[in-house]
Amino acid sequence: MRTNCDAQTTSPEVEEPPSITTARPSTNPTKADILKRALSPRGPAVNATEPAAKVVQISEARRERFPVGPDARQFQKKFFPGATAADWNDWRWQLRSRIKSLSELERMFLLSDDERDAVIRHNGSLPVGITPYYASLLDRQNPDDGLRRTHIPVGQEYIRTPGEADDPLGEDHDAAVPGLVHRYPDRVLFLATGFCSTYCRYCTRSRMVGEAGGDYSFSKSQWEKALQYIEANPQIRDVLISGGDPLTLSDDKLDYLLGRLRAIRHVEFVRLGTKVPVVLPMRVTRALVRTLRKHHPLWMSIHVTHPSELTPEMTQAVTRLADAGIPLGSQTVLLKGINDEVETMKSMMHGLLMRRVKPYYLYQCDPITGSAQFRTPVDKGIEIIEGLRGHTTGYAVPQYVIDAPGGGGKIPLLPEYVVGRDGDDLLLRNFEGGVYRYSDPGGTVGSDKSGGLPVSAPALLEG
Repeated sequence: MRTNCDAQTTSPEVEEPPSITTARPSTNPTKADILKRALSPRGPAVNATEPAAKVVQISEARRERFPVGPDARQFQKKFFPGATAADWNDWRWQLRSRIKSLSELERMFLLSDDERDAVIRHNGSLPVGITPYYASLLDRQNPDDGLRRTHIPVGQEYIRTPGEADDPLGEDHDAAVPGLVHRYPDRVLFLATGFCSTYCRYCTRSRMVGEAGGDYSFSKSQWEKALQYIEANPQIRDVLISGGDPLTLSDDKLDYLLGRLRAIRHVEFVRLGTKVPVVLPMRVTRALVRTLRKHHPLWMSIHVTHPSELTPEMTQAVTRLADAGIPLGSQTVLLKGINDEVETMKSMMHGLLMRRVKPYYLYQCDPITGSAQFRTPVDKGIEIIEGLRGHTTGYAVPQYVIDAPGGGGKIPLLPEYVVGRDGDDLLLRNFEGGVYRYSDPGGTVGSDKSGGLPVSAPALLEG
């Protein structure tokens, strides 16, 4: 009997980017022959039995020269022995080779009974989908491995706890037209696709990703309705393109969408929200970068979870983007037992800064259905921010926010640094716990604090 997850290898998923088939008649030259001619000083020679697109694809894959980290190299040799270096560094090959079925998971991972049962139970949106590259970063033996927990389902995923919902942020309620969320006055969220190269089990949009024929659809005609809405509302100056993952779209589709947005005079800048540089770094080809840099000012928010994702491959991807003049920010979801330690977070933030990625948001995990296993108390987020502020550079401290359920938007949370007031003096606590005075005549901040002047309060802070 075929399980639900085994059926995923053939059941419909939202449209993937166009890819070039690997099928080749036996009369065609070998890949080595094609590569030899493609890299010849005289340029690629193309004949009737050799598709020009294939020559270009193989030649470009070779020229990309992406590094291959030791984990990826070992994983490739063990589980994809027939794949060449050019295959492994081809983002379309990575998408075609994604791990999606129970049989594939069992071939590569020692699954727990809980994981196996959860995979069998799955049906509908948020399927299992892991690129071979990203799978190489997961612990194959330990089901409690942090990154593995974020991508292989367990039974808790099917339990709804109080406060959880399929659309906890009320995005559907704030959709001006299908696929366009207009919550804040001057900016919109443009959902361009329902496809991701990998599917995170805590995904805020788990209701709408990875399922063709479901309640949500994405198409060029839908894009046009969203674009028409943006054109008709001149207060919109900022567009965030997300999904799904917009960097899984082909270069020409991205070029079209970005070009249409940049042609709208009141749209000042565009942002892309993506996890691709982390889970599919070889997607950041030179051709993609050339496409993106045509549409400045363009910003990018990258979803990063753990320091172990900061691989040579990911470094190459973000280096290309930064070199193209694209400001990069990180968005990290606080996850219980995965990245909820100060030292883990500090290591990741330092690693991001070294790669020219500015830590931007630390999100409290959204209360989507089945996410209780990932959510920490809010106290934990405050503790992490307090463990960063003053103990490392301010550039490494993200803004901790809760995206308020029901469509309330992002609400920033900070440790309590205001101690109280003493007359015209505002009393402030620093990162070491010392209390300092700041002269603030006529101010009211801190007047609601009880307890009066702390014992041994230091003198007025100067400067």
